[in-house]
Amino acid sequence: MPLGLLLDIDGVMVTSWKALPGAVEAVAELEDQGYPRMFLTNTTSRSRGEIAEALNDCGFDVAPDEILTAAKLTAEYLTAHHPGRRVWVLNEGPIAEDMTGVELTDDPARAEVVVLGGAGPVFDHRALSQVLELMVRGTPVIAMHRSMTWSTAKGLSIDTGVYLEGLEKAADRKIRAIGKPSPLGFRAAVDLMQLEPTQVVMVGDDMHNDVLGAQAAALIGVLVRTGKFREEALETLQRDEFGPVPDHIVDSLADVPALMRKVSDRT
Repeated sequence: MPLGLLLDIDGVMVTSWKALPGAVEAVAELEDQGYPRMFLTNTTSRSRGEIAEALNDCGFDVAPDEILTAAKLTAEYLTAHHPGRRVWVLNEGPIAEDMTGVELTDDPARAEVVVLGGAGPVFDHRALSQVLELMVRGTPVIAMHRSMTWSTAKGLSIDTGVYLEGLEKAADRKIRAIGKPSPLGFRAAVDLMQLEPTQVVMVGDDMHNDVLGAQAAALIGVLVRTGKFREEALETLQRDEFGPVPDHIVDSLADVPALMRKVSDRT
């Protein structure tokens, strides 16, 4: 059975846009092995073009159309479910390039839909209070993702998911999240590779968003011990004998070419 490869970027290939040890060589080897591939990321601080450029600067050979971002997936969702609506995006980073087909507004008072992107300084008291007020009034609020943290060279930073839980409780309403661990992104990447979910290996550092989320969508999950990986969280998960665990665990992306060969041999 042919296999495809789905790679997370931040914490797997790079941290703070610096290549992790062995990652450049591993991606090149995987490409030489001929696996269809896509890169699926909740990164919202850069557009697909900017992400590809940053990766190329690190030594990777990646094209923008190989990258699926939470922003791109959200734009597709908005055009399908809220066509023509004015959208206020609260996000840390310039991503308008990936929001094609969406009518954007900088004025919350004119917003017919609110989109929450990646967390950062823009997620201040005033802005989040405006989001809450719009939620209470019935304005649809959509999140690009539900990630709780993201990894930097200085350690972990809190992300959008931390704010979503508070907003949902305060407004007594749920917020639809589009990026990982939602199955929407996994399915879109699988479709682009023209494979079945069971043929695709997802590699990530986030046990819940990347790995268990992929496995819930019928993909093969591989957890790397880099980025936001924490051994304590894995040990807690493994103690639950009835809960899901990663299909495979490796030290880093450098170990994935050998793992892909083993998985290919078994299938």
